[in-house]
Amino acid sequence: MITAIVPIYNERENIEPLIKEIFEVAEAVPISEVIYVDDASTDGSWDELNRLRTQYPPLRIIRHQKNAGQSAALWTGIKAAGNDFIVTLDGDGQNPPADIRLLWEAYNTHKETMPRLAVLGERARRNDNWIRRFSSRFANGLRASLLKDMTKDTGCSLKLFKRRDYLNLPYFDHMHRFLPALLMREGVQLVHVSVSHRPRAYGQSKYGTLDRALVGISDILGVLWLQKRARRAHEGTIYEELN
Repeated sequence: MITAIVPIYNERENIEPLIKEIFEVAEAVPISEVIYVDDASTDGSWDELNRLRTQYPPLRIIRHQKNAGQSAALWTGIKAAGNDFIVTLDGDGQNPPADIRLLWEAYNTHKETMPRLAVLGERARRNDNWIRRFSSRFANGLRASLLKDMTKDTGCSLKLFKRRDYLNLPYFDHMHRFLPALLMREGVQLVHVSVSHRPRAYGQSKYGTLDRALVGISDILGVLWLQKRARRAHEGTIYEELN
């Protein structure tokens, strides 16, 4: 079964329509749990989530007392998840939940040949202003050339992976931007799926472009360091796990 993790910060107007879409997808994809992590919102998001809990019993809500950022919110939600599979998506509604089905189908197509597998969405066409598109292309190109993570769009939050693979990763702030490289470091194989991207219906983005780029440079250097010091399993190692 799958747990959907949605981190939010001041997304009150986007909460109800997105939850409705997620539970519509759950009729075709085995999503049995949806966890919203409210990263200390100040716009009434927490009250809105509380209101919707009675309407959607599989909905779980968690709140940070202090704003800690997207990586921390994802980590909180994934640690609390009760299922083996995790799907993540942004709380702003720009990732259509219907595309979760594409990720699940890709997983089932490749799972026999790739026992350790993550499926990553890549936005076919990004519906953002030109500044964010340009900065994203620059950052993705720099990251991919240095980290060799074979991923064109790490900024797409729509991802499917196993919970235990994620919890094996070294945690640091902003780690969500480097999931492909970090997963590969742990021996997880990646499959990329083209997904759609919608304009934001309500509210504004909670992050800028220049500040992310400046932070990203030091983060890339840190991930390069981690890659060079990865645990190396012997080729062909076989292990057995008792359930």
